[in-house]
Amino acid sequence: MRLNVVTTPEDIQPYLRDESSWTGAAESVSFPQSEDEIREALRVYSQKGAPITIQGARTGITGAAVPVGGHVINLSRFSRALGMRWDDADNRFLLTVQPGMLFSQVQKGLADKEFNTQGWSRESLSAYRRFCAEGRWSFAADITETSASIGGMVSTNASGAKSYLYGPMRAHVVGLRLLLADGRAVTLRRGEQFAQGGFFRLRLEDGTAVEGRLPSYRMPAVKNASGYYIKPDMDLLDLFIGSEGTLAVVTEITLALSPTPARSIGLLAFFGDMPGALKYVQALKRLQGTQKPAAIEYFDRACLDMIRGEQLEARSHKDLPLLPSAEAVYVEFHQPTQADADTRLRQVRLLLQENGGKPAETWLAATPQDLEKLIGFRHAVPESINHIIAERKRGTPMLTKLGTDMAVPDDKLAWVLNLYAESLGTLGLEGLKFGHIGDNHLHVNILPATAEDYRRGKALIQEWARQVIAAGGTVSAEHGIGKLKTAQLLDMYGREAVKEMRALKRCFDPLGLLNPGNMFVSEESG
Repeated sequence: MRLNVVTTPEDIQPYLRDESSWTGAAESVSFPQSEDEIREALRVYSQKGAPITIQGARTGITGAAVPVGGHVINLSRFSRALGMRWDDADNRFLLTVQPGMLFSQVQKGLADKEFNTQGWSRESLSAYRRFCAEGRWSFAADITETSASIGGMVSTNASGAKSYLYGPMRAHVVGLRLLLADGRAVTLRRGEQFAQGGFFRLRLEDGTAVEGRLPSYRMPAVKNASGYYIKPDMDLLDLFIGSEGTLAVVTEITLALSPTPARSIGLLAFFGDMPGALKYVQALKRLQGTQKPAAIEYFDRACLDMIRGEQLEARSHKDLPLLPSAEAVYVEFHQPTQADADTRLRQVRLLLQENGGKPAETWLAATPQDLEKLIGFRHAVPESINHIIAERKRGTPMLTKLGTDMAVPDDKLAWVLNLYAESLGTLGLEGLKFGHIGDNHLHVNILPATAEDYRRGKALIQEWARQVIAAGGTVSAEHGIGKLKTAQLLDMYGREAVKEMRALKRCFDPLGLLNPGNMFVSEESG
């Protein structure tokens, strides 16, 4: 079998980096378009003992897709929808795709009903016709970076704003097909193969099995994307979701679709200070069941001042009214009927009044067009931060933004918000706080203006990580560990736990060839 391989430096160069600030090295890159080609690449390069990095769309920000030498298997051309079926047990449609398909392509295909169905089975075509006729189903996983690949989302257990209601990627994956480093295959469906206590035995397609012991650490009771997902008696499908390409290569993904809500409403409320915003957030978080919001997002005053400044000076964000200088909380609800949406709106306005907000000054989005404007505001914050850093890099090329991805238990939310604010103020660093406050998961972006700011900002984030770990939190809630946070993972779980993670990897990848450097460093570094 002839692989599509490039070896010239200029052709390899684009595949040596992702959206992190780090660049790696590789001797070759292949672009398989079939499972057989992936298996062949694994055979050829594992025989050479070469490191093998698995890439998707390279939108990650932790260096997970950055190669450390050897060969890159880039799955961007392995990107078709493979079929659809109706799941009688759970009354839902299931869509199977290849890992290189983009999140945006899945969403567009579902919305426009324009999948390429060439090669689909009769059963898939029948289910697809039913799906098109019903027209009320969608993929409820939510991420900010819509150009991410579905395989990458599986690799990191990706999540986003609306994961507050719908859960991270794990909640939407019901099946995976995988190739181990030696080419053996397994098709896993949720509910079929389980660990027993601290041990597992994964049955493969050829009749052989992989068995071993699960790591003994306990994951923190917060939104978490740090290290392998480990629980006693766990579904073994979950072991591979969030494993950052270190255990196997994903070749097929089966996604559960969800009914599209009939009505969606969003509200952006403004507060004079952070305690006022936090009181409103805690009231929103008490809404559960059918009342639970789809998203609860927070933006500090620095975020709003940044966007407001752009509105005033650059005349950008023209589709939005002029933002006030305030703290802001965005909440979104998905409801089955207009009557339910009206009820929820009255309820939230009452919550605002009871918790120091001003309903008359709150922005309401009750139409899809207005909702897009508020969602656009949410996305404008990181985009504006990136623009500021790009300008500063002209004078000091080594500068990058410094960002956190930490989450804490619910009773530590006020503490961590104060920790971030007080630390930035004490050190005189420019920083912005925003993100998924419903999950106690905030992104703090430090914007260094000088090399000294950058040094102090990096040291501050390491100190925050130590304090968050001590408070029962996680160093990564959604972006994963990759190659840039291995020291933080070691701090979080300890040396013995990382040793157990390495042992687990060796069960599936004895030579340590798949995505080396992700999650933990080499054995010698320990």
